[in-house]
Amino acid sequence: MPRERILITGAAGFLGSHLCDRFIKEDFHVIGMDNLITGDLRNIEHLFQLENFEFYNHDVSKFVHVPGKLDYILHFASPASPIDYLRIPIQTLKVGSLGTHNLLGLARAKKSRILVASTSEVYGDPAVSPQSEGYWGNVNPVGPRGVYDEAKRFQEAITMAYHTFHGLDTRIVRIFNTYGPRMRLNDGRVLPAFIGQALRGEDLTVFGDGSQTRSFCYVDDEIEGIYRLLMSNYTQPMNIGNPDEITIKQFGEEIIKLTGTKQKLIYKDLPADDPKQRQPDITKAKEILGWSPKVNRAEGLKITYEYFKSLPEQEIKHKDFTYYNKH
Repeated sequence: MPRERILITGAAGFLGSHLCDRFIKEDFHVIGMDNLITGDLRNIEHLFQLENFEFYNHDVSKFVHVPGKLDYILHFASPASPIDYLRIPIQTLKVGSLGTHNLLGLARAKKSRILVASTSEVYGDPAVSPQSEGYWGNVNPVGPRGVYDEAKRFQEAITMAYHTFHGLDTRIVRIFNTYGPRMRLNDGRVLPAFIGQALRGEDLTVFGDGSQTRSFCYVDDEIEGIYRLLMSNYTQPMNIGNPDEITIKQFGEEIIKLTGTKQKLIYKDLPADDPKQRQPDITKAKEILGWSPKVNRAEGLKITYEYFKSLPEQEIKHKDFTYYNKH
């Protein structure tokens, strides 16, 4: 029996590369696609020798053609860190709108099931906590984060339109803060930023007073939740994340303890529209998918820290994220 075929966009990114690994493990024929604007081929180079993996260097904001049948599409192409989407705001909007439109059209032509990667950022700076899928959010469409937030909100809207109007088989996952190996060091997100500063012997930068919260999900748990959602019959948006909430100040103190750094926390002004709370309500994931996170933060952070420590010294020392697009 021939292998099922799956297209994964954003395949050279953090989550995309782990998804490639998971579907190879499940004996799929995996077609990875990435334009490498923020992705890194090192994340998937171990797959290149496999007969059931192929890679297309392509921008999904332009017409997407994949020969042969496609059983599934996972749309994970998008900048995901503030540093990236503030640097390339137009591309961020285009991959969420034009890119999603192109892939929905491809899914319709191929009669594929498509799962699109949305984000907890659709909730903006939430007025309720924890955030359930029924909460509509509090988003500033013209603020600095609007290019990412609204790209994802449009992505959800057009996906549901294809589902209701064309009867397309769609899934929407709302991803909360996820961490683990293959994250890009110094990509602007709090966890790699803290660990990068600790490894360089710098003080850890907290924005605001540190009372804002985040909830961190280890990558293996996140991938399992995404896999189960794709294989389920559930077509409404679903939160996949870890509800174990912690303040940024407490998290910085955990990183100092983990890394043994002698540095301290320093405080800077909070960026505009930065969410004060981020905690997923995962009731639907538990009830419908039988999913909940298994890896506790102490265990996941230890694995992630060891990964970052193993990176080449020049990467650890280099604070400018553009380094990764040049080497």
